[in-house]
Amino acid sequence: MNNLPKKVRSKKLNTRVDLTAMVSVSFLLIIFFMVVGELSKPNVMDLSLPDYDCDDCLPGCVDETRIYTILLDKNDRIVTYSGLLYYPLEKPKEINYGKNGIRKELLKKNSKIIEYSTALGKPKNGAIVIIKPSKKSNFKNLVDILDEMAIAKIDTYAIVNEFTPEESKLLASK
Repeated sequence: MNNLPKKVRSKKLNTRVDLTAMVSVSFLLIIFFMVVGELSKPNVMDLSLPDYDCDDCLPGCVDETRIYTILLDKNDRIVTYSGLLYYPLEKPKEINYGKNGIRKELLKKNSKIIEYSTALGKPKNGAIVIIKPSKKSNFKNLVDILDEMAIAKIDTYAIVNEFTPEESKLLASK
């Protein structure tokens, strides 16, 4: 019986797994998802709606001295007027873009309207700007005007795409 060959047993080696690469990949994934999470947060512009706390007016009624309308036309052309077009507070005029053009005008109008409202006992009432881009104006002009609203700190404004016949004539005349 001693002549039988002995079974050769293989030596068991200690197996060791190196997890250094997995830890590095895990940290890279964590950093990636943190950065993506920060970058995917939406950037928004604040929207202010009209106050309906006034006692002497119905909802939707606004003092026409606070209304300032901006008409956007082709070739970077801006026409503005205060009040209502059929009874404007001042004649419609053409203004350029930039800090010496529409921005200066918006700052001047807003301060004048706030001064007027303060005299009436309503100090937080600033200008209400109606922005009317024509079909011939481009998107850049609209974005530029919205930037000017933020720079001039005008809280209440609306973008309206309907022109009255008088406003269409006004844009065609100049």
